[in-house]
Amino acid sequence: MTFPAIPPADVLGRLAALQSAPTAHLKQQWRELFGKEPPPFNRAYLQSRLAYRIQELAYGGLRPETRARLEALGEQLDGGNVVLRRIRADSRPLAGTRLLREWQGVEHAVTVLADGFEFEGRPYRSLSAVARHITGTRWNGWTFFGLKGQGRGA
Repeated sequence: MTFPAIPPADVLGRLAALQSAPTAHLKQQWRELFGKEPPPFNRAYLQSRLAYRIQELAYGGLRPETRARLEALGEQLDGGNVVLRRIRADSRPLAGTRLLREWQGVEHAVTVLADGFEFEGRPYRSLSAVARHITGTRWNGWTFFGLKGQGRGA
């Protein structure tokens, strides 16, 4: 399938138009620029992916060397096991990732561990437990830290 060439001079106008375009128009653009049906995700997701795609079609995508390097890094992470890569992408962030959340004017940092989370030098079994410690109320930890849709059960 061939995709429309986007002149670089049109990029800024098209990106600006994404902000006010109705969702139906965003979905139509998705079909035109990706050649398939849009995913059932929210408007912000559609806008961000369309913005990237518009720039990609105007200026070109990643260089082959960059793609190869990213593939090599992925294989180092999971030994080339595509199933494992997909499971990791659908579950919690990798160990060592720092999650930041501002709550009542204070920034809180949580480090993802292999078997839990660390906050203020203490281990926690779940993000919900960390969120409860921070707020004093029950929260879905994945939602509190902005990971909804990326974590288990979210």
